[in-house]
Amino acid sequence: MDLKKLLDIKYPIIQGGMAHIANGEFAGAVSSAGGLGIIGSGGMDSNSLRENIRALRKITDKPFGVNLMMLRPDIDKLVKVVLEEDVNIITVGAGSYEKYADDFENKKIKVLQLISSPIQIKRYEALEPFAFIAEGLEAGGHIGQMTTMTLIPQAIAQTKRPVIAAGGIASGREIFAAEVLGASGVQIGTGFLFTKECPIHENYKNKLLKSNSSKVTVIGNINGIPMRVLKNKMTREYQRLERNNSLLELENFTIGRLRKAVVEGDVENGSVMTGLSIGSFNSVISVKEYIEKLMSEYREIKDEYKNKK
Repeated sequence: MDLKKLLDIKYPIIQGGMAHIANGEFAGAVSSAGGLGIIGSGGMDSNSLRENIRALRKITDKPFGVNLMMLRPDIDKLVKVVLEEDVNIITVGAGSYEKYADDFENKKIKVLQLISSPIQIKRYEALEPFAFIAEGLEAGGHIGQMTTMTLIPQAIAQTKRPVIAAGGIASGREIFAAEVLGASGVQIGTGFLFTKECPIHENYKNKLLKSNSSKVTVIGNINGIPMRVLKNKMTREYQRLERNNSLLELENFTIGRLRKAVVEGDVENGSVMTGLSIGSFNSVISVKEYIEKLMSEYREIKDEYKNKK
């Protein structure tokens, strides 16, 4: 997988820029271990984003990135921080970065555009992103409607730029499958939740450890943006409201729910975001151990495949 060479990282693994979770210290641990750590600006203002970038640089001199959600009302301030702090890689989603394309190009920033459908490539291709992160519906949090296995080859057919696979990838076997589909690398979110360095509340981690994929649901299918989370009191109430209320009422209902779970540890009334790969984990290990485990599994299955040919 050529993502290693493209981003000057040891392993072709990007850590998802999870809001309220992916702080500078956590992303720094991922970069130190050979992946590409991503600071998730979701839940941060411009000052805290700057602080987290500087905190990461005290941990490692390895490459890292920042995730930006382009529809945020304060996105101008966040972009300003990214430019001033000389961030070299960004992942972007939730809208177009057209307004800032020239600024990013002038600073030689590698832009990795998140997509959930091959149709979106046509929308962003003119902006000349460095690569596309194609995320299937197996992922945690906000999702599209295509599975990773169907999305990756169709995305690759639409562009000559590198395509990075995301959604439901949690093991070396799945990394190899992404490579077979033509992906240049992978992005992983859920798997990193099961690491010691991940700063989610212990209640959140314990809830994940006690759950499996049958405990995962999607809310927002009727009114709103589909989001994959663990079933709890919040999801049951949301689904009840969804059948009877407007999008505005639902948006008000969900405000602060992710922070409630991640920071406060309220796993019944908060949004416990997770992907379908949750069933692959039963313990918590370090970031370094997890990445090395992924690559060991990847090499093993790749060698096995070669020997069968």
